[in-house]
Amino acid sequence: MHNRDAILTQLKDILAEDFEIDPQQVHPETNLYVDLDLDSIDAVDLVVKLQQLTGKKIQAEEFKSVRTVEQLVTTIDQLVNQPTSA
Repeated sequence: MHNRDAILTQLKDILAEDFEIDPQQVHPETNLYVDLDLDSIDAVDLVVKLQQLTGKKIQAEEFKSVRTVEQLVTTIDQLVNQPTSA
């Protein structure tokens, strides 16, 4: 999962499998809370799934301002592709 298209594909899979959301509804401009009807508990579940997928610890603060699929893809992309600090 090293590019944005792969991240979006994985995200669509997670939303379909775990939240029963039609992947056809998931676009970069899609609002996670308004368009996909996710709530705060769903958001926590999504963060847990993304942690499992990326193998990275995700801080809740990193996702507080995320509202759209595009913002989520950007956040994940930055997380998985950031250089590891020693």
